[in-house]
Amino acid sequence: MTHVAVIGAGITGVTTAYSLVQAGFEVSVLDRHRYPAMETSFANGGQLSASHTEVWNSMETLKKAFSWMRTKEAPLLFNPRFSWHKYSWLAEFMYQIRHHRVNSVACTRLAIEARRHLFAMATAEGIDFDLEQRGILHLYHDRVSFEQASHATQLLKEGGLERSPVTNEEIHQLEPSLRGRYFGGFYTPSDSTGDIHKFTRGLARACARKGVAFIQDAVVQYIKTHSSGVEVQWKNGCGKDGLQPIASLHCDAVVVCAGVGSRHLANMLGDRINVYPVKGYSVTVDLSDADSVANAPWVSLLDEQAKIVTSRLGENRLRVAGTAEFSGENWDIRADRIRPLVQWVRDNLQVETEKVTPWAGLRPMTPSMLPVVARGKRPRVYYNTGHGHLGWTLSGATAAMVTSLVHNDLPS
Repeated sequence: MTHVAVIGAGITGVTTAYSLVQAGFEVSVLDRHRYPAMETSFANGGQLSASHTEVWNSMETLKKAFSWMRTKEAPLLFNPRFSWHKYSWLAEFMYQIRHHRVNSVACTRLAIEARRHLFAMATAEGIDFDLEQRGILHLYHDRVSFEQASHATQLLKEGGLERSPVTNEEIHQLEPSLRGRYFGGFYTPSDSTGDIHKFTRGLARACARKGVAFIQDAVVQYIKTHSSGVEVQWKNGCGKDGLQPIASLHCDAVVVCAGVGSRHLANMLGDRINVYPVKGYSVTVDLSDADSVANAPWVSLLDEQAKIVTSRLGENRLRVAGTAEFSGENWDIRADRIRPLVQWVRDNLQVETEKVTPWAGLRPMTPSMLPVVARGKRPRVYYNTGHGHLGWTLSGATAAMVTSLVHNDLPS
């Protein structure tokens, strides 16, 4: 049986492992954490959002980013301190502006396809992940932003997505918990929400039942390819005196699904995978009293002005997430970035914020905002990475895509 190593046990790595084992491969998953889904797949915004697939590559995005540079609580924060990676990534991002329409349409189509795979996995394995299929409601406070969204809607429709304009009155009918007044909105009934951590952990357990080996606390040191296979060397990262002696795994192929770590691993393999870590923040609000349970929204929201999203995760939790921070590979949770999320809840909902849990994660962004699903330069090397803020939304489809590449080259 053909043996494939998957590096990374986030949503992308675990869906890839599941797709591979379903296709008849022997699979081992290596991850640097003690458990699956402990980085960017831990507490994201929760939206499975084909309606949020317009890529960011536009002059409007750049203008906003530069205007917000001196505002610590701005939705998008760009640290101007020089790093070659950051500024070269930005140059490629600007180059991709010319492909805005094509990339947005492609991303929308991929997101719609991914739903089918993701829901099929959940149904087949009986995974409870607080799925809510109540749609996503985008909120706009002024005419200019609403009209810009109308243009984006045409791109989404070109990609096969249906979403409808709604008035302020219709917004409050769809989600009575909202207290604000809006110029208008767009509603996408086919979108949904769920807990990415619960899904990924549930799918990892399903993989283990099917024979997938999970090697946790494995910090990959070296990957060597040769004509008949691949050797992955790692150290255990949880020893009391630091990294432990090197262990190795011999397999037939490797798929890199390591999020922001993919760039470093690709360099080992002679490939260039240009992902930049764009930090996002969330708070999970504990709906601990009856009024908060009753007043928290069930329809998922995206406030375009604040760039904040909400997802209801079961009866007693509300996830509120947003912001994009370009400051390198840094996991610090900054109070000035969490504060706007909590304040948004206070301003827009009748929900207590006495108990909130903050979190930050690094989104692996490519300059085109599209994931990398490709063969490496060397035989037996594959990539499924760079999903940015849409890993939860896209991974179901990209797992199937990379499995197809592996199967075409190395039949199981």
